[in-house]
Amino acid sequence: MASANTPWSEEDFSCSICLDVFSRPVTTPCGHNFCRTCIKKFWDEQVKYKCPVCNKIFDTKPDPKVNTLLSELAAQFRTTVRVKKQPCVEPAEVPCDFCTETKLKAVKSCLVCFTSYCQTHLEPHQRVARLQKHRLVEPMDRLEDRMCKKHDRLLELFCQTEQVCVCQFCSETDHKSHPVVPLKEEYEVKTAQLGKIEAEAPQMIQERKQKIKEIKDTVQLSNKVADREIAIGGQVFTALIGCVEKCWDEFNQTVQENLKSTEKQAKDLIKELEQEIEDLTNRCSEVKQLSHTKDHLHFLQTFRSLKDPPPTRDWTTVEVRPPSYVGTLRRSLHQLNMEMKKLHDAELKRVQQYEVDVTLDPYTAHPHLILSEDGKQVHDGGVWKELPDNPKRFIQFPFVLTRKSFSSGRFYFEVQVKDKTLWFLGVARESIDRKGGSMWTPETGYWILQYYKDGLVFYDDPVVRLPLRAELQKVGVFVDYDEGLVSFYDVEARVHIYSATGCTFSEPLYPFLCPGLYDYGGNNSAPLIISPVNQTD
Repeated sequence: MASANTPWSEEDFSCSICLDVFSRPVTTPCGHNFCRTCIKKFWDEQVKYKCPVCNKIFDTKPDPKVNTLLSELAAQFRTTVRVKKQPCVEPAEVPCDFCTETKLKAVKSCLVCFTSYCQTHLEPHQRVARLQKHRLVEPMDRLEDRMCKKHDRLLELFCQTEQVCVCQFCSETDHKSHPVVPLKEEYEVKTAQLGKIEAEAPQMIQERKQKIKEIKDTVQLSNKVADREIAIGGQVFTALIGCVEKCWDEFNQTVQENLKSTEKQAKDLIKELEQEIEDLTNRCSEVKQLSHTKDHLHFLQTFRSLKDPPPTRDWTTVEVRPPSYVGTLRRSLHQLNMEMKKLHDAELKRVQQYEVDVTLDPYTAHPHLILSEDGKQVHDGGVWKELPDNPKRFIQFPFVLTRKSFSSGRFYFEVQVKDKTLWFLGVARESIDRKGGSMWTPETGYWILQYYKDGLVFYDDPVVRLPLRAELQKVGVFVDYDEGLVSFYDVEARVHIYSATGCTFSEPLYPFLCPGLYDYGGNNSAPLIISPVNQTD
């Protein structure tokens, strides 16, 4: 296309790739000119970087600069010859829906036509009276998604109740009773929330990294604990095997000695019998020989020596009895039991080294309970005392906790239960329900042992019934917080009663005591007493 005011033709200012007037023209190292967008796209699609005109190959991807002179000339030519006024659409810009070849940037979008227009194709909306009534807005992509499907109106409001975008008609009908605000206002609110979320994310990431570290540390600690327990267990079982082998050897020795004694007795008797048989056989031979002699003098002289038989034992009362092993096995098992008791004693001594000094907290004690001045004893007074209410105090049951709590490591304490017909002992977590009547199980935060005259139980779901131990006078409670272990011991008998394993502790634990109510006959009036550990018991 030629112009009356310029000697140049459109071909002089056309890109050889898009065949349109240059838009931001650049010059390649070989001297040819192209639209910056066109040559960039061309090279992005090639394996080798070459000139589309002369096919010159470049070793590296060139970075051509805008040809300022050519750009100015192309702009003047575009104005003079009335070529398309809008540049090619760039990424993130809205393209004109009417352009068929090179898409130009839209300058307006029509909410009636649902179409975006470049400056050239927008001309009818500016000239035709009927189209001038259409609502034109700044360019928008995906216009159909921005329109209300029910009313074909722009979604320009936000319903805060249902958290959806609505049009003006929606706000006057279906969402009439809902708070509705302009999209921009809600956008600012949500942007602020997004900023908060964005600010919180690093902290949440850090918290999770810390949690990973805690888990890894727990695994590492678990490995150390496992190694330690395996070593201790190895020592215990080695000692136990040694005890069994020792008792087995002693049992075998006792049986063998009894057998050898019986065999020797039998051998001696047989030897004596055989000697008597030999003597009697010789006498029979002499008698027979003498009975055949006819010499009267010789017969009479010899008969005198044969008249008295040789000395023999009365064998009618003599017998060899097999050895009796009654009680032998029992004595060996008793010895083994004594050795086992030594091992139990060693286990108790091992946990006793974690003794802690605890005293009872009067602010947690049920109003029926009476505590000693030193905080080491508690019993039921039978009378409800008017005490200040506080969140720590137990109201429903006669419970009391210690002042001190534990959140890691191991601890051990002993409580005298002598002369009691009912008591509860153990540990409880800090957040237990102190006002209501919830079940006393690990799930609700209790790890407790209960004694009553007919039974001994550990509270779980279901309860664990244990053998009733006679004359139970002192109970030891051991907790390994990190390993999740709660164990109970009969201190006087030096034996283990029960262990709750695999427990999950996530908050402070308190030693827990309940002396139980006493009846008016005086039963169960004795106190529970927190006692110092005596490892020489």
